[in-house]
Amino acid sequence: MTADLPEWFYPGPPGGWTADMLDHLPPDAPRHVELIDGSLIFRPPQTAFHMLALRQFEGYLDPPGHLAVIRGMTVTLGPRQRPDPDILLVNKSVISTKTTTFQPGDVHLVAEVASDESMERDRTTKPIKYSGAGIRHFWRIEEEDRLPVVYTFELEPAIKAYVPTGIHRKRLQTHIGFDVDIDLTLEWPPV
Repeated sequence: MTADLPEWFYPGPPGGWTADMLDHLPPDAPRHVELIDGSLIFRPPQTAFHMLALRQFEGYLDPPGHLAVIRGMTVTLGPRQRPDPDILLVNKSVISTKTTTFQPGDVHLVAEVASDESMERDRTTKPIKYSGAGIRHFWRIEEEDRLPVVYTFELEPAIKAYVPTGIHRKRLQTHIGFDVDIDLTLEWPPV
Protein backbone atom coordinates (compact mmCIF):
# COMPACT_ATOMS: atom_id res chain seq x y z
CA MET A 1 0.00 0.00 0.00
CA THR A 2 1.36 3.44 -0.91
CA ALA A 3 0.29 6.78 0.48
CA ASP A 4 -0.93 9.45 -1.89
CA LEU A 5 1.54 12.29 -2.30
CA PRO A 6 0.26 15.84 -1.87
CA GLU A 7 -0.26 17.92 -5.01
CA TRP A 8 2.68 20.24 -4.28
CA PHE A 9 5.10 17.28 -4.23
CA TYR A 10 4.42 15.77 -7.61
CA PRO A 11 5.80 16.33 -10.19
CA GLY A 12 7.80 18.99 -8.35
CA PRO A 13 8.87 22.40 -9.59
CA PRO A 14 10.19 22.86 -13.14
CA GLY A 15 13.95 22.29 -13.06
CA GLY A 16 13.78 20.39 -9.74
CA TRP A 17 13.98 21.38 -6.09
CA THR A 18 16.55 23.89 -4.85
CA ALA A 19 17.91 24.63 -1.37
CA ASP A 20 16.01 27.91 -0.96
CA MET A 21 12.68 26.16 -1.69
CA LEU A 22 12.88 24.22 1.60
CA ASP A 23 12.03 27.41 3.50
CA HIS A 24 8.82 27.73 1.49
CA LEU A 25 7.29 24.25 1.62
CA PRO A 26 3.59 24.20 2.51
CA PRO A 27 2.52 23.82 6.15
CA ASP A 28 1.47 20.19 5.58
CA ALA A 29 5.01 19.18 4.53
CA PRO A 30 6.81 16.73 6.82
CA ARG A 31 8.84 18.35 9.60
CA HIS A 32 12.23 16.95 8.64
CA VAL A 33 12.95 17.26 4.94
CA GLU A 34 16.38 17.35 3.38
CA LEU A 35 17.56 17.96 -0.15
CA ILE A 36 20.13 15.61 -1.68
CA ASP A 37 21.04 16.06 -5.34
CA GLY A 38 17.85 18.05 -5.91
CA SER A 39 15.60 15.33 -4.46
CA LEU A 40 13.51 15.75 -1.34
CA ILE A 41 14.20 13.12 1.31
CA PHE A 42 11.61 12.63 4.05
CA ARG A 43 12.66 11.08 7.34
CA PRO A 44 10.70 8.08 8.54
CA PRO A 45 9.69 7.86 12.21
CA GLN A 46 12.79 7.62 14.40
CA THR A 47 13.65 4.59 16.49
CA ALA A 48 14.27 4.58 20.25
CA PHE A 49 17.97 3.99 19.53
CA HIS A 50 18.06 7.11 17.34
CA MET A 51 16.36 9.22 20.02
CA LEU A 52 18.65 7.92 22.80
CA ALA A 53 21.79 8.48 20.73
CA LEU A 54 20.75 12.05 19.92
CA ARG A 55 19.99 12.71 23.58
CA GLN A 56 23.40 11.33 24.61
CA PHE A 57 25.35 13.46 22.13
CA GLU A 58 23.33 16.61 22.64
CA GLY A 59 23.63 16.31 26.42
CA TYR A 60 27.30 15.37 26.69
CA LEU A 61 28.96 17.22 23.83
CA ASP A 62 30.44 20.19 25.69
CA PRO A 63 31.90 22.64 23.18
CA PRO A 64 33.74 25.88 23.98
CA GLY A 65 31.60 29.02 24.37
CA HIS A 66 31.79 30.16 20.74
CA LEU A 67 30.16 26.92 19.48
CA ALA A 68 26.63 25.55 19.95
CA VAL A 69 25.13 22.07 19.61
CA ILE A 70 22.14 22.17 17.22
CA ARG A 71 19.57 19.54 16.20
CA GLY A 72 16.95 19.51 13.47
CA MET A 73 18.42 22.15 11.16
CA THR A 74 19.95 21.95 7.70
CA VAL A 75 23.27 22.92 6.13
CA THR A 76 23.14 24.52 2.66
CA LEU A 77 26.01 22.94 0.75
CA GLY A 78 24.96 24.17 -2.68
CA PRO A 79 21.92 25.06 -4.81
CA ARG A 80 20.64 21.44 -4.84
CA GLN A 81 22.14 20.21 -1.56
CA ARG A 82 20.64 20.92 1.85
CA PRO A 83 21.05 17.90 4.14
CA ASP A 84 19.60 17.77 7.65
CA PRO A 85 22.29 16.26 9.93
CA ASP A 86 21.23 14.77 13.24
CA ILE A 87 23.71 16.88 15.24
CA LEU A 88 25.53 20.04 14.23
CA LEU A 89 28.21 21.99 16.02
CA VAL A 90 28.07 25.56 14.70
CA ASN A 91 29.45 29.02 15.42
CA LYS A 92 27.08 30.72 17.88
CA SER A 93 27.61 34.07 16.18
CA VAL A 94 25.53 33.01 13.14
CA ILE A 95 22.47 31.86 15.10
CA SER A 96 19.44 34.13 15.14
CA THR A 97 15.74 33.58 15.70
CA LYS A 98 15.31 33.62 11.88
CA THR A 99 18.02 31.02 11.11
CA THR A 100 16.72 28.04 9.09
CA THR A 101 19.99 26.72 7.67
CA PHE A 102 23.73 27.09 8.15
CA GLN A 103 26.57 27.64 5.70
CA PRO A 104 29.41 25.08 5.67
CA GLY A 105 31.98 27.64 6.86
CA ASP A 106 29.99 28.04 10.09
CA VAL A 107 29.81 24.30 10.80
CA HIS A 108 32.55 22.66 12.89
CA LEU A 109 31.05 19.13 13.08
CA VAL A 110 28.21 17.15 11.53
CA ALA A 111 27.03 13.87 13.03
CA GLU A 112 24.62 11.39 11.46
CA VAL A 113 22.84 8.60 13.34
CA ALA A 114 22.53 5.92 10.68
CA SER A 115 19.38 3.84 10.29
CA ASP A 116 18.48 1.05 7.89
CA GLU A 117 16.79 3.63 5.67
CA SER A 118 19.69 6.14 5.70
CA MET A 119 22.73 3.84 5.90
CA GLU A 120 23.94 4.27 2.33
CA ARG A 121 23.48 8.06 2.37
CA ASP A 122 25.21 8.32 5.77
CA ARG A 123 28.13 6.09 4.76
CA THR A 124 28.79 7.36 1.24
CA THR A 125 26.75 10.25 -0.13
CA LYS A 126 26.74 12.67 2.81
CA PRO A 127 30.43 12.36 3.80
CA ILE A 128 31.45 13.19 0.23
CA LYS A 129 29.18 16.22 0.19
CA TYR A 130 30.22 17.44 3.68
CA SER A 131 33.94 17.05 2.96
CA GLY A 132 33.57 18.69 -0.46
CA ALA A 133 31.99 21.69 1.29
CA GLY A 134 34.93 21.88 3.70
CA ILE A 135 33.24 20.82 6.97
CA ARG A 136 36.14 19.81 9.19
CA HIS A 137 34.69 16.97 11.29
CA PHE A 138 32.19 14.20 10.54
CA TRP A 139 30.88 11.48 12.87
CA ARG A 140 28.72 8.53 11.85
CA ILE A 141 26.88 6.79 14.67
CA GLU A 142 25.62 3.25 14.12
CA GLU A 143 23.95 0.70 16.37
CA GLU A 144 25.96 -2.35 17.39
CA ASP A 145 24.64 -4.72 20.06
CA ARG A 146 22.05 -2.08 21.10
CA LEU A 147 24.80 0.51 21.76
CA PRO A 148 26.31 3.28 19.63
CA VAL A 149 29.57 2.80 17.80
CA VAL A 150 30.98 6.09 16.52
CA TYR A 151 33.13 6.38 13.40
CA THR A 152 35.03 9.68 13.49
CA PHE A 153 36.59 11.49 10.53
CA GLU A 154 38.58 14.67 9.95
CA LEU A 155 38.95 16.64 6.74
CA GLU A 156 42.29 16.35 4.98
CA PRO A 157 42.28 19.78 3.34
CA ALA A 158 44.73 19.05 0.51
CA ILE A 159 42.36 16.51 -1.02
CA LYS A 160 39.05 17.73 0.51
CA ALA A 161 38.24 14.23 1.76
CA TYR A 162 37.67 12.72 5.18
CA VAL A 163 40.25 10.45 6.77
CA PRO A 164 39.22 8.14 9.61
CA THR A 165 40.41 9.15 13.08
CA GLY A 166 38.84 6.34 15.08
CA ILE A 167 36.15 3.80 15.83
CA HIS A 168 34.73 4.29 19.31
CA ARG A 169 32.78 1.83 21.45
CA LYS A 170 31.63 2.39 25.04
CA ARG A 171 33.43 5.76 25.22
CA LEU A 172 34.16 8.47 22.63
CA GLN A 173 37.41 10.24 23.48
CA THR A 174 38.83 12.46 20.76
CA HIS A 175 39.99 16.00 20.02
CA ILE A 176 38.19 18.24 17.51
CA GLY A 177 39.74 21.57 18.46
CA PHE A 178 38.64 20.78 22.03
CA ASP A 179 38.59 17.55 24.02
CA VAL A 180 35.53 15.31 23.71
CA ASP A 181 34.72 12.58 26.23
CA ILE A 182 31.28 10.97 25.87
CA ASP A 183 29.99 7.83 27.57
CA LEU A 184 28.43 5.70 24.81
CA THR A 185 26.36 3.47 27.07
CA LEU A 186 22.72 4.40 26.60
CA GLU A 187 20.35 4.43 29.56
CA TRP A 188 17.26 2.31 29.03
CA PRO A 189 14.58 3.17 29.73
CA PRO A 190 15.36 6.83 29.05
CA VAL A 191 15.28 9.11 32.07
